[in-house]
Amino acid sequence: MFNKVILVGNLTRDIELRYSQGGMGIASTGLATSRKFTSNGEKKEEVCFVDITFFARSAEIANQYLRKGSKILVEGRLSFDQWVDQNGQKRSKHSVVVETMQMLDSKGDNQGASQGGGYNNSMPAPSQDYGQDSYAPQQGRAQSYQQPQQQPSYNKAREQSRQMPSSNDIPTIDIDEDEIPF
Repeated sequence: MFNKVILVGNLTRDIELRYSQGGMGIASTGLATSRKFTSNGEKKEEVCFVDITFFARSAEIANQYLRKGSKILVEGRLSFDQWVDQNGQKRSKHSVVVETMQMLDSKGDNQGASQGGGYNNSMPAPSQDYGQDSYAPQQGRAQSYQQPQQQPSYNKAREQSRQMPSSNDIPTIDIDEDEIPF
């Protein structure tokens, strides 16, 4: 089966960071995404609110650099959470477990939030406990962090980052912001 979610939006609240008994970081927050469309000649906007969760090192990075209002792109998987509330009622919700994040704010936005940084948290499951793993920054236009799980894929990512074009080689594109769907 395939379970992949890609969202771009703004955080609805500051990151709430906590740690598991094994010491793994768990951060949660909310993301607001919007869709602009025209219906019967009238421009409308639809907003969707989604709870998102970061694990391990990405939780700590999110807590350090992201604030309410920060604009990010996240890739992850949809998760169905079930629990019993204080009144004994069964409750449930869908949320997104973040596997990759890209910070989209520019310099100076959101009280010093990171500009154009990214983090790839390629974890098989959030229930695994990761200690102090080594993370390797890569070169390129956007700073990216990738958790090395297998040495060959780490070397491949390192080689690809060296082949990134310089900012002088990247063409500029003039796009009207009203045409962007988010």
